Amino acid sequence: MPLQSVFDGHNDLLLHLHATGDLHGESFVSGRDGALDLAKCRAGGFAGGFFAIWVPGTDRTGPGRGAPVDPEAARRVTLDMAAILLRLTRAHPDLIRLCTTADAMEQARADGAIAALMHLEGAEGIGADLTELEVLHAAGLRSLGPVWSRSNIFGHGVPFRYPSTPDIGPGLTDAGRRLVAECDRLGVLIDLSHLNEAGFDDVARITTRPLVATHSNVHALSAQSRNLTDRQLDIIRASGGVVGLNFGCQFLRPDGQRRSDTPLDFAVRHLAALVDRLGPSGVALGSDFDGALMPDAIETAAGLPALVQAMADAGFGADLIDAICWRNWVDLIRRTIG
Repeated sequence: MPLQSVFDGHNDLLLHLHATGDLHGESFVSGRDGALDLAKCRAGGFAGGFFAIWVPGTDRTGPGRGAPVDPEAARRVTLDMAAILLRLTRAHPDLIRLCTTADAMEQARADGAIAALMHLEGAEGIGADLTELEVLHAAGLRSLGPVWSRSNIFGHGVPFRYPSTPDIGPGLTDAGRRLVAECDRLGVLIDLSHLNEAGFDDVARITTRPLVATHSNVHALSAQSRNLTDRQLDIIRASGGVVGLNFGCQFLRPDGQRRSDTPLDFAVRHLAALVDRLGPSGVALGSDFDGALMPDAIETAAGLPALVQAMADAGFGADLIDAICWRNWVDLIRRTIG
């Protein structure tokens, strides 16, 4: 089977580059231990993706991981991570390219460069007056999740709970509703992946654009609070939106366990359920590379062909596989951003 091009809905490469002090991203080019670097991307057909900016809390693993973060520190970290992506793509445009349109994504792929879209996962780095949003948009930001799985001035993220529904807490604040409206005006995609159910419904009422969850799965198959209920999936379909499959093991497994021996059959089941609920144009990939525990069969970007083969073995046709892996994200970007 020829190598399938993949545009991926979510990765946390920038977090790790920032944490290791690689402020120019050179380890992405030279090689690193994580899920994404240039060699792994080329080996697996990874041709682009949403590169997330995420501000970690003081405790990333314990009870404090969902605690609010200091706004000033969040602004600093947000700008630092945005600068890493800008420096990396400016220094190596033949290898990785910052893209703000669907045409630019297609041109990058044609030129053999990785298409990088700047994404903000949790808007702690933006103040209530939205000044930072204007600056980040000018720098190339084209996708934004108002919250991660914690509360901020814009709304309330859904915490990591199993078993649980996403119906946890209130919806968007007044500032959150202004943020969504301004993103609509600027052409910044709103990501629903970490919003609770009330916040999801608020976005659906406010936005005029297709609804998007860049890295979420099917709640009916894995009762994680982060996964989407059938009602939410139906709302996304009605809007002409897209859901990207999260590869994180705990979001795939029916038992919600974080185990790397998770078979790819679980991922294929979620994809099939998403196609059934959203239609073939509403399903994509959103790996969460460098941000979640991957199944052993994938592990890094170099393992993407294993998932493509699992889809083919399950009877997914070549056209549907190409739509899930590349075309649906490009079409969504064209309809929401340009």
